[in-house]
Amino acid sequence: MQSPSTNHIRLSELNGRINAVINDAFGAATFWVIADITNHTFRAQKNYHNFELVEKDPNSSNIIARISGKAWGTGSDSITHFERITGQRFTNNIHVLLHVAVQYHPVYGLQVNVLDVDPNFTLGMLEQQRQATLEKLVQENQPFIQRSGDRYITRNNQLALPVVIQKIAVISSRTSAGNEDFAHTLLNNPYRYQFSLDYYYTVVQGESNARQFFDKLLEVFNSKIAYDAVVIIRGGGAQTDFLIFDNYDIGRAIARFPIPVITGIGHQKNETIADLMAHTPTKTPTKAAEFILAHNREFEEGLLSFQQNIIIRSQQIFSFHFQNLSAIQQDTIVAAKTILFNHQNTLNNISAQVISSPRVILYNRLSDIEHIVSNIKTFKTLYLKNQLGYLGHYTSLIKMMAPDNILKKGFAILKTNDKITSDPDDLKVGQDVEIILMDTQITSTVKQKTKYDGKDFNI
Repeated sequence: MQSPSTNHIRLSELNGRINAVINDAFGAATFWVIADITNHTFRAQKNYHNFELVEKDPNSSNIIARISGKAWGTGSDSITHFERITGQRFTNNIHVLLHVAVQYHPVYGLQVNVLDVDPNFTLGMLEQQRQATLEKLVQENQPFIQRSGDRYITRNNQLALPVVIQKIAVISSRTSAGNEDFAHTLLNNPYRYQFSLDYYYTVVQGESNARQFFDKLLEVFNSKIAYDAVVIIRGGGAQTDFLIFDNYDIGRAIARFPIPVITGIGHQKNETIADLMAHTPTKTPTKAAEFILAHNREFEEGLLSFQQNIIIRSQQIFSFHFQNLSAIQQDTIVAAKTILFNHQNTLNNISAQVISSPRVILYNRLSDIEHIVSNIKTFKTLYLKNQLGYLGHYTSLIKMMAPDNILKKGFAILKTNDKITSDPDDLKVGQDVEIILMDTQITSTVKQKTKYDGKDFNI
């Protein structure tokens, strides 16, 4: 056995041999690799990315593979392109498809050099997750969520907006510039509309914060405040910043929410699941405010139009009736003159008769009076006797129909609420009634009402 002191090589020689083997094995070969990014750092001055690629066990999330990586030059430019296309920063915990070359350096060891990054892979992964969530929402939430073509019909987007939106619950980040844009646009509107805003602050980015956001929706619901609308706001950002709005629980809560939800999330491209489930999606916080102003303005313009129609119609009616009144006035003047003329002639005739024959008239009237006096003297006794007979007859009838005689014949008087009634509609089941007989008053309760055919009195 040779002594270790005579059987050794230098570390650089060993690394050189490793380098030769790796170059022989991989050479100019390149590979497309799917992996997660960890331990990422970026030196902007050198345009140099340093990181590790890892693969995790899908069942346990344990790391089953790891290798160091770097990107500079063309590789770094491809990362910049990736960030611009996806809106996603190249950073830790993102799932990417990388085009890499295997390299070994005697000092820095085994590494992969990034040549390109496929943005479509990352976008595709996000879209697959989004479509799977949408499908799950439809399958598990019938009939609150249904799909009709490319449109989603939810309980929320079928609600009717109040004719005027004034009291609003705003879910937003406390530091969101979009929140300031929304409030400024809404409260400084040129129409001087008044609004009441209640803020429910929470984190509005990052899928891990979905529970906090859901709890804020629940808080709005549990407040029992009669809001006209709930507005969800956040500013712009990377596409993955909006993953919170593709969360299943948040989408389900918005779809079933009993108050109309308006979104102004700040994205300019694809709609989030929250947008699809909400009553009205808008692109930005400012657009959300403008939508509310336009909605209220439509109501005001309707009122103004209605007012204008009333004025025009009133003027038309006034003009029409004014013309009729003018015609009636003219007809009245003509008719009045005719009537006055006719009555004047009549009065002239009467006056002539009065002047010409007053004595004849007086004589005739005196004769009539004397005749009447004679008749009165002759027939007064007979007349009074007949009238006394009539009075006796009526007295007998009144006594015969008196209540006490009626009660003696077996009839009863029915009273409810201290009033005599014969109308069955005045009596309700369960109502107290008084029954008055000849010498007894009975208080009873109506238990049943049935239609009576009256056959007991058939003769």
